[in-house]
Amino acid sequence: MTAQAQTPDLPFSLERPTSPTEAENFCSALIDTMERLLNVIERETELVRSGSLKEAGILQPEKARLIHEYTRGMMCAKQHAVALGNLSPSAADRLRRQHGEFQPVLRINLAVLATAREVTNDIVSTVARAVGARRQTTTYGSAGQAPQSATAAEGIAVNRSL
Repeated sequence: MTAQAQTPDLPFSLERPTSPTEAENFCSALIDTMERLLNVIERETELVRSGSLKEAGILQPEKARLIHEYTRGMMCAKQHAVALGNLSPSAADRLRRQHGEFQPVLRINLAVLATAREVTNDIVSTVARAVGARRQTTTYGSAGQAPQSATAAEGIAVNRSL
């Protein structure tokens, strides 16, 4: 593996491994990335389940960086699967097992985040309707007629980037 393929933000080279050591190092680095990402995802899931959304949001930059590493690494592993399997079959098997264990945890995290987003949207919508209902008059105007239209609620903002 050449030094040029090693980018500063990735703990592994994107070049095809040419020795058992390079294959082992690649697999080990990618497994380490998956384990660190798994820890962040599990922590995020715990925080969201407990309602600590602000603390969960603090994990986002680290999670995004690790997802980038994981995605690039898995694309590279797929591209060089034959070389990895031939040069270091045990490391390639460990990588496959780790990847298989990672997928269900990721699905749980996505389900928890989707549920939290849905609950948040429901709460914000309910508050917006309640605020709008308070602004609607329930009495008659000076001419003895009901008002023509209700004024829309003001001051409600929704950030959908959870």
